[in-house]
Amino acid sequence: MKKFLLLILLITIFNPCSYGSEIKKISLQEALDIAVENNIDYQASKMDIGIAENKVKASNRLQNPEINTFFNIGDIGRGNPQVAGLSETIEIAKRDARKKLALANLELTKHNLDYIKFDLKMDVREAYINLVLAKEILIVLESRQRLLQDLLEIAKKRVAAGEVEEIDVIQTEIALNQLVIQVNTQKANVKSAMYDFNKAINIKNEGLIKYDAQDDNFSDKDDFIALLSPKPRDKLPPFELIVDKSLKNRYDIKIARQQVEVAKKNLVYVTRQKIPDIELQGGYGFMTRGMSESGAYMDGAYAGANIVNIPLFYSFKPEIQNAKMQVNQAELKYISVENKAINDLHSAYEKFLTAKLNLNYYNDNLLKNSNELIKVAKKNYAQGKSSLTTLIVMEQSYRSIVSGYTYALADYYNCWIDFLREVNVENFDLKEESL
Repeated sequence: MKKFLLLILLITIFNPCSYGSEIKKISLQEALDIAVENNIDYQASKMDIGIAENKVKASNRLQNPEINTFFNIGDIGRGNPQVAGLSETIEIAKRDARKKLALANLELTKHNLDYIKFDLKMDVREAYINLVLAKEILIVLESRQRLLQDLLEIAKKRVAAGEVEEIDVIQTEIALNQLVIQVNTQKANVKSAMYDFNKAINIKNEGLIKYDAQDDNFSDKDDFIALLSPKPRDKLPPFELIVDKSLKNRYDIKIARQQVEVAKKNLVYVTRQKIPDIELQGGYGFMTRGMSESGAYMDGAYAGANIVNIPLFYSFKPEIQNAKMQVNQAELKYISVENKAINDLHSAYEKFLTAKLNLNYYNDNLLKNSNELIKVAKKNYAQGKSSLTTLIVMEQSYRSIVSGYTYALADYYNCWIDFLREVNVENFDLKEESL
């Protein structure tokens, strides 16, 4: 029994599956490449192109022929031929309109796929930034935890030396215990952000690999290129220039414009349903000797033509009216999308300007002396030059500044992503656009 339990234990220890998913750290650019190559939703959406292309082929079809036979049985067949042949319906002015409608829908499908791809990249970028932010906040909290642990040791030494009351130790322990809860909560937030990051990438790997952000924090404050963002000091082009480019590049505007084109092509196709078609017939006919009045076998060919689908009782009026309304509807939607795009872009532009301003304010005014300030406050308390309350207040102020700067960085990155969403350009170079 003991050997059996030992065997089970060894299998559990050395079984790779027992370790759970492999954590693989990747850069933002790697995450984008992996998502575009393997994202399940995007791969499914790409199939829409093939479907639309097949619809174009189907729209160019010819009508299938019909086999016709007519045999007279009995005395009624005397003097009448037996016939067998084919009939084919020729569509008039419909096939070309149907094909152009399918081509317009194919173009619309391509625009939709471009938008899905762009939106996927923006979602991955946002999830990556949020994951780095969660890890950065955890680092800040853990740094404060270490600071409070140092303060606790200093307080204990000063109490032992009779320099301060024991209340300093109790006060520090309370602050430290409260911080432990925050650290544990933030660790859970980091895991949640990592799951959101993998959800954005969304690849099929049976859970064998979990991706993590290569960046654990915003430590290199000048390395904005790694996160595919401009530097806060870069000048933003005038709003008017951005609007002009945005209206040309936005996928939702392209989609709305193409929907108008699809509606117009559909109107043409529906209107042409009123045009009658032609049915051509041809085949072989014969009379046997017994049925022939002359007593001789006779045969020959026959040909005929019919006009079919004559709009006499039904002229497709409701379909045509609906098609016209769909054109008007698509044109109104296009105007609406363009109006909303300008307002959304203006909002994203102002938010990004504010995020730049706030981040630069932190860099210029708040971060310079905050780190030195907490060092001096800690030293003064150790030397008995200040109270613990003063030190904790200073520590809280320092933590607030560091946390605020972290959130300002994250807000800057996210506002940039929102700005890109509205401009609908993945790589928007501020320097080039300012020229």
